[in-house]
Amino acid sequence: MDKTKINKKKKILVTRKFPEVGLKLLELAGFDLTLRSSDRPMAFTELVERSTGHQVILCTVGDGINRAFLEHCRHLELISQFAVGFDNIDVDTATRLGIPVANTPDVMSEATADIAFGLMIATARKMFFLHKTILKGEWGYFEPKANLGMELTGKTLGIFGLGRIGEKMAQRCKNAYGMSVIYHSRNRNRTAEKQLGAVWVSFDELLAQSDVLSVHSVLSDDTRHLFDRTAFERMKSTAIFINTARGAIHQELDLIEALVAKEIWGAGLDVTDPEPMAADNPLLSMDTVCVLPHVGSATMEARDAMSRLAAENIIEFYTKGSVTHLVNPGVFN
Repeated sequence: MDKTKINKKKKILVTRKFPEVGLKLLELAGFDLTLRSSDRPMAFTELVERSTGHQVILCTVGDGINRAFLEHCRHLELISQFAVGFDNIDVDTATRLGIPVANTPDVMSEATADIAFGLMIATARKMFFLHKTILKGEWGYFEPKANLGMELTGKTLGIFGLGRIGEKMAQRCKNAYGMSVIYHSRNRNRTAEKQLGAVWVSFDELLAQSDVLSVHSVLSDDTRHLFDRTAFERMKSTAIFINTARGAIHQELDLIEALVAKEIWGAGLDVTDPEPMAADNPLLSMDTVCVLPHVGSATMEARDAMSRLAAENIIEFYTKGSVTHLVNPGVFN
């Protein structure tokens, strides 16, 4: 890396203990890093105070880069997000203030698809619930009609948001179980249609036809609480709902009510609303529900790749004046 391309030593606030691979790249490129010894999210006042005197903030989900923060920190030259999602950032305000926002797409797709696939299997066979019965000393005698789950071979997988992660989930389901794939997205995925035989359907058709409905969309005004009681009522009573995207895409109270009323069969969640989930949430005691603490990208490979890409976004910005993985391209207009 040619340090001479950086006009002056830029200061970067690193909000969490990110993997060292990316931090080393930044240090080698001549940046001045302010590191924290904690992964605790900073409160608004602390985040503003610590950002003072820095040109870049390297942040992640849970860091409140909202309008108020950005108005206080107009001096920022770049926001590099250690995540593919960026709903913690007020992108519109950042764009208005001329602050580019970068993210880390694709590098966590395999890991997140694995979690969605695993949750589907675990939910279908009641794995989390049955594991708890062992811990409680309730593993008794064989009961031919007890603890019955369902098989997945030949079922219909519905994908809401057939992007990188959704496509990899579809590949797993088709290859492992011969599942047919339907999907609903704003844009057609011609590659998946050709290679996986995926069929675009309306949202209503997605709800009605899916045996497993897996959510892989971004959180936006259009998708927030889209999966509410009305949506669950239109699903099969034998359907499994999977969400590894963002918790606020489903309405959690409505999901609980739908499961209690047996309007759907089960749910596998890596994301909840709110996060973290309360320990006494009814979902945690249901036999056909499996919940994980938002660990979709939690592999060594994925987190290292995220750290590397977040760093490369910063380096590219200051050496070339561009950002390949830019969330708000309108900022340069």
